[in-house]
Amino acid sequence: MKRFIIGVFCLVWSISSGQNDPEAVAAIKRVMKAQEVAWSQHDIEGFMAGYWQSDALKFFGSNGITSGWTNTLNNYLKSYPTPKDSGILTFTLEDISSINPDAYWVMGRYHLARDKGEARGTFMIIFKNIDGQWRIVADMSCG
Repeated sequence: MKRFIIGVFCLVWSISSGQNDPEAVAAIKRVMKAQEVAWSQHDIEGFMAGYWQSDALKFFGSNGITSGWTNTLNNYLKSYPTPKDSGILTFTLEDISSINPDAYWVMGRYHLARDKGEARGTFMIIFKNIDGQWRIVADMSCG
């Protein structure tokens, strides 16, 4: 597993163009800020608005790979059924880098403040500009 993760990072790093468009970075940050707000209001579907609504969406977490927007939504709803479970979400963005003009990776940390116990971890997500909207097409989160 460790080799796989390192391989993914190396692959993405090697194809990165290194040319960040400030407007694209700002748009990606707006999507992620809207996700923080929606999640913190226990609006899981609002949070999912940041994801590509497609069967091709990929989410890789502790339970393996989930394919598709609906399956990802259902996993979130099952894992975070109440506001006490979802808590208040904060992202710390460590790096946003261009893969090509229409795709960026974002690496960072997440933190859930909640009464039942805090949760935190790291993530690497891939954003793609689809029909003029920046959407997450792949998410790898570790907690």
